Amino acid sequence: MTGILQQERQAGIVRLTLNDPQTRNSLSEAMMAALADALAEAGRDADARVIVIAAEGPAFCSGHNLKEITAHRRDGDHGAAYFNRLMTQCAELMQAIVHHPLPVIAEVQAVASAAGCQLVASCDLAIAAEPARFATPGVNIGLFCSTPMVALSRNVTPKHAMEMLLTGDLIGAAEAQRIGLINRIVPTQLLRASVNELAAKIAGKSKAVTRIGKEAFYRQLDMTLPDAYDYAARVMVENLLIQDAKEGIGAFVDKRPPQWEDR
Repeated sequence: MTGILQQERQAGIVRLTLNDPQTRNSLSEAMMAALADALAEAGRDADARVIVIAAEGPAFCSGHNLKEITAHRRDGDHGAAYFNRLMTQCAELMQAIVHHPLPVIAEVQAVASAAGCQLVASCDLAIAAEPARFATPGVNIGLFCSTPMVALSRNVTPKHAMEMLLTGDLIGAAEAQRIGLINRIVPTQLLRASVNELAAKIAGKSKAVTRIGKEAFYRQLDMTLPDAYDYAARVMVENLLIQDAKEGIGAFVDKRPPQWEDR
């Protein structure tokens, strides 16, 4: 598929590649709509097991398209209705990633800034190339990165998040890994292979089990400790009763590879 979002499917891995280098892969209305549609399509694909979000060009994602935003300041309401619609669209996209039944991996080859950093933080896992950089620089142009803050503050400690938000400074891949924004760093030439290796490892697990686990992980985060344990215990019981748990435990006991049925 050509256009601003390219799609590839191979061995259960759905690769979505941002391909709008002229805008540094900005999250324009069109890009967010294309991503949302592709995520929904992957969720309906029985063969899909893992999603990778990657990018072409000199940036992973530069955040919202500021030219689109500026153009709507000429609206009768100075852009208020458009801004509301845009922020709602972005919030729905980020939540679609978090609540997606499939694991989502960010493959970050270059700069991820503002809502682009939010996109990385919203993914379940992130692998970055050595030259990758990250920032929430809205404060530098009079626009605090309030919506990127939501995803960022759920990935890194409050003081690290506030430093990024208040200074707008770019941080390197090593710092991003240290504070928990990304999982690992690899040389640029090994980025795609490293992401594919991780995606293939996850794709080899039971799809039913990874779906249960991802949903449970995010649901328990905001619970009190007793509530989280009560909820997780119920999930464990439900998980134990599915076919793949029976098969997986049986295969371990029998010392043989499991044969997943994804149910």
